[in-house]
Amino acid sequence: MSPGYRTRGRRQPKPSPGPLRIPQKPRFPKRKFTVPRPQLPHLDASPAHARAPPSSWRAMEDEEMEKKVQQYLHRKGFRLTELALQEERNRLSTTSLSDVSLSRSDNDPARYYDGYNKLRTWAYNSLDQYKHELLRVLYPVFIHCFMDLVAEGHTQEARSFFHTFREDHELMHSRDLQKLEGILSPLHLEEMDLARSLRENKFRIKLCEYSYELLLQYLQKTQALVMLGIINERIIFEVSAGQPSLISDDADVVALVGTSKDLAKQINQKEVHWGLLEDSVEERMEKALSDSDKTEAESKDADAEDNNKKKSSEGGKQGGPLKKLKKDKVVGATGKNNKSEASMVSAAPRVKPELTLPATPVEVEQSILEDLRNRAQLNNLALPSVSFYTFLNTHNGLNCSSISNDGSLVVGGFSDSSVKVWDMAKIGQPAKTSSSQGENGSSQGEHLSSTSEGKRPYTLFQGHSGPVYSAAFSPFGDFLLSSSSDSTIRLWSTKLNANLVCYKGHNYPVWDVQFSPVGHYFASASHDRTARIWSMDKIQPLRIMAGHLADVDCVQWHVNCNYIATGSSDKTVRLWDVQTGECIRMFIGHRSMVLSLAMSPDGRYMASGDEDGTIMMWDLSTGRCVSPLAGHNSCVWSLAFSCEGALLASGSADCTVKLWDVASSTKALKMDDTKAGSTNRLRLLKALPTKSTPVYNLRFSRRNLLFATGALSLGS
Repeated sequence: MSPGYRTRGRRQPKPSPGPLRIPQKPRFPKRKFTVPRPQLPHLDASPAHARAPPSSWRAMEDEEMEKKVQQYLHRKGFRLTELALQEERNRLSTTSLSDVSLSRSDNDPARYYDGYNKLRTWAYNSLDQYKHELLRVLYPVFIHCFMDLVAEGHTQEARSFFHTFREDHELMHSRDLQKLEGILSPLHLEEMDLARSLRENKFRIKLCEYSYELLLQYLQKTQALVMLGIINERIIFEVSAGQPSLISDDADVVALVGTSKDLAKQINQKEVHWGLLEDSVEERMEKALSDSDKTEAESKDADAEDNNKKKSSEGGKQGGPLKKLKKDKVVGATGKNNKSEASMVSAAPRVKPELTLPATPVEVEQSILEDLRNRAQLNNLALPSVSFYTFLNTHNGLNCSSISNDGSLVVGGFSDSSVKVWDMAKIGQPAKTSSSQGENGSSQGEHLSSTSEGKRPYTLFQGHSGPVYSAAFSPFGDFLLSSSSDSTIRLWSTKLNANLVCYKGHNYPVWDVQFSPVGHYFASASHDRTARIWSMDKIQPLRIMAGHLADVDCVQWHVNCNYIATGSSDKTVRLWDVQTGECIRMFIGHRSMVLSLAMSPDGRYMASGDEDGTIMMWDLSTGRCVSPLAGHNSCVWSLAFSCEGALLASGSADCTVKLWDVASSTKALKMDDTKAGSTNRLRLLKALPTKSTPVYNLRFSRRNLLFATGALSLGS
């Protein structure tokens, strides 16, 4: 055997086989080996009862131990140590009692009332220099105190709190307060878009450094835990060094942005080509018009020189004609300079179209050329003529109206699902027998000269199954679009008086529809929070623009047809790329739903009007507001730029048309381009009040005549 095997064999040999003996001595003492038989716990026994005896025993042991320690210290004469132990016991007992009282007060609704009332009193008693900045904190705190009370189920206390302090915020936030007043249960907080947006996002508030320090000192000194929690969770402060901001800027320094703030910054970094289309129809017509003007001027100059030569050869009175000729030349030169200065369009860059544009008929080009030849040049001294069409006896049934480019046709959309078109040239003349047709070609309207209805001065279009909310003519007036609460868009022919196509794609009411500046394409805005782009020859949308947080209330095409702008009930305006369907600009600043939009003729600026009567003008290249103003006392329903971009017209539910000076503001902006954040308020040139007619729609014709429509409202 190998040595290694012998080494392992050094172990003791196994015992020889014999009888197996089991040791009788137990492993544990007999008295400790008796264990009770395990039993399953009863299902009705409370776990607290099962653990109660050990905890009570531990408490009794702790008390006995403390008594023995205290007796020992007393017996040994350690008086100071005994007093220190006694103080520690008292401190622990008071801390436990305060924790119990604090846990009980967590559900006390009065803590919101007391905390907000103290914060409000402190803010109103602050120094006048910083008071208006500190008061900005109150509105977010007020809103979230109210919603937290509702969420915790304290409905009555929430209503009392809301009505007690709502007057502090009526001036700046009346629309939001009217909506929030309807919240009566925690379920409403989840269903209402505004409440959900307020709870999901944060408020951005601008404060100077000293105001911010004052607020922190107050919160630390008063230990207002409820207010501190709301401010930490719901508000983002932008602290700036230096003096407090102006009181007039309060509308701009408090905004609900939350996550959309970073999103807006990211979106607004994208490039926007805001110029006009290359080789557009109007550009070609303007060139042709300028060339014809030059040839006419040259021929007139040649004729004048010939006449002067003849008169000079004859002698006599020649000073007068020569002076008159020089004067005519000077007047002509200054007129041309005024035209070139007034036109903002000529200086705009040119871009290529992203859509396939339709061809323009020759007769349309001739009419455009004629309009350009007769166009009136407008400025702050030469204001436009206004032609106002008033609807009578509508009985509150007129929802919308629109005017064709030349003002020859006017359309109205009504609550009874009908669309009516008036031809201005035929008003006052006897009506002919005609009827409108539905999409299947069969007659669905009534004869215009029926004996029961009498002679109608309009053409009736029927086909929608719900109220009509928007109507728009094509650029040349041969087609008409209408949108309705039945979620459809219908295309009508004004020449055939027939319904051609019914476009279905939206899931909810369609609030607005607009033709592109070149026709063929159109855009729609709906309650389903989307905007869609369509073409007349396809029944399905080409693009769907999704991203708004609430209804898309209005839509407007850019002048180069590469972008569309949308205004929404989420208080934002967005600019979308038609080719990609991507949002490339987000404009934040309105305090209520955006109801109207307009693009400047050069494509650089956009105006937007909201429910509160505020009008804001935006620079598309930078994405910032350049001219904020409180334009009207009620909803701004329509906006329109003049053809050269010098004037902006606004129509409102307060029964006024207002004209604003855009040219002077844009000149100042171009001079101050190096100064970031510079804003200039538009100058009001003239207010044109109606007797009792809210303004529904505005449009400048190619000749710079301003058309307006509205329905007489005896109760306004």
